[in-house]
Amino acid sequence: MKNIVITIFLIAFAGSVVLGQQNDSVVSNPYTKQSPQKSAVGQKLYFGGNFMFTFGDYTSIGLWPLVGYKVTPKLSVGIQPGYEYNKYKNYYGSSYESSNYGARIFTRYRVIPQAYVHVEYANINYKLQFWQPNGDIEEERTWVPFLFLGAGLSQHVGGSTYGYVQVLYDVLQDENSPYASGELFWSVGIIAGF
Repeated sequence: MKNIVITIFLIAFAGSVVLGQQNDSVVSNPYTKQSPQKSAVGQKLYFGGNFMFTFGDYTSIGLWPLVGYKVTPKLSVGIQPGYEYNKYKNYYGSSYESSNYGARIFTRYRVIPQAYVHVEYANINYKLQFWQPNGDIEEERTWVPFLFLGAGLSQHVGGSTYGYVQVLYDVLQDENSPYASGELFWSVGIIAGF
C-alpha cells in the first residue's frame, strides 16, 4: 500500500511539473518570431516511463524510461530500457544485493481513446540465488524472458500529457522468473508527447 501511495504522489507531482511548464495559450502576432512547427516524426513520438523506489527492510530503486512512436492514431510501438537496484535481508539475516537490467519492446492498440490493449516482450537479466543442501548460497546471473499481455486505461491531464494505469500478465512463466506464477503486474505512470 505504501508503494502505491508513493507512486500516486510521484505521478501527481510529475504531472504538475509538466503542466506547470506548458503554455496552452499562444497569441498570434505577425511582428513576433513564431516557434517552428513540430516535424511529422516529432508529433508521433511520446515519452514516459516508470521510476520506483522502496526503502526499509527491502530497498529497491529503479528507472525504466519509455520512448514510443504512434504508427497510426490507434497503434503505437516503443522501447523501454531499464535498471533496478535491490537490497534486502534474507530469512537468515544476511544481506542480499542485486542489480537487474534489460529492455522491453511493446505495442499498444487503442480500442477507444481511453483504453488500450498491450503486448510486450521483455528480457531482464537477474542475479538469482540458489540454496545448496549444505546451506551455502550459489549465485548466478541469467536472462529471463517475459511475454506480457494486458490492457490499460489512460486519462488526459492537460496539454500532451496523459496518466495511465495498466495490468499485464506474463504468459511465458519462465522457470527462472523471480515472480510467483500467475502474478499480475500493475503499473501507473505518465506519458507525455513533446
